[in-house]
Amino acid sequence: MYEKIKETARFLKDIGIDKPEFGIVLGTGLGGIVKMIEIEKSIPYHDIPNFPVSTVTGHSGTLIYGELSGKKVVAMQGRFHYYEGWEMSEVTFPIRVMHMLGITKLMVSNACGGVNPDFKVGDIMIINDHINMMPEHPLRGENDERFGPRFVDMHEPYNRKMISLMKATAFDLKIEVKEGIYLALQGPTFETPAEYRMVKLMGADAVGMSTVPEVIVAKHMGMDCFGLSVITDLGIEGKIEEVSHEAVQVAAKSSEMTISRLVEAFIAKL
Repeated sequence: MYEKIKETARFLKDIGIDKPEFGIVLGTGLGGIVKMIEIEKSIPYHDIPNFPVSTVTGHSGTLIYGELSGKKVVAMQGRFHYYEGWEMSEVTFPIRVMHMLGITKLMVSNACGGVNPDFKVGDIMIINDHINMMPEHPLRGENDERFGPRFVDMHEPYNRKMISLMKATAFDLKIEVKEGIYLALQGPTFETPAEYRMVKLMGADAVGMSTVPEVIVAKHMGMDCFGLSVITDLGIEGKIEEVSHEAVQVAAKSSEMTISRLVEAFIAKL
């Protein structure tokens, strides 16, 4: 795995991806952030050695390199999910590559279901912690010390300074943001009413099918992480309705410009 990651990073460096500072993983319906980037390179995943290829509608499957708010960034326009059939090492492969390119700060985003009764569809939630309920752990198996330690400290999975900075940014822009805990399940089914109740009882505010493996692997390598969720459906008693992937995309799209403004201003302050 280490040699594959090295090969991929070398390929990206050779085509001109030079000293990026910030990595961004764009979730369902949130690809609009790319419009804010002054793009220097746009590489389809299928042209990148060892990269998986996204199979989910709404994930275009392109690696973007360029400048956002004066910072060099690498953005994944489309991520990989465990439910697609990928191994966890493949789901998190791009995060390993980002680190080998020199990236030390990672921002992840996702569309998810809200179980906090104060939430509504379209709300933006800063992730301040997570609960990992995926059936496979991305660090299971033999540990490669070149990446990080066997036992990874997770007392601060999402960087507190970055959280404070985003809250200040939202205040300055007069954009309302929520804050909460994200719980990750395997998917690809949306949650049943009983599962939504379970998520709430476990202490989470939102539930989704991604993000946590990427953050765990990033923390394994000592990266600072920050996360944003868009609430695209509700798992709240009395407000649970039929949901589809298409409806999730539409709901996420409605918050796309707001999130883009937030991220652009946030990165400018980092």
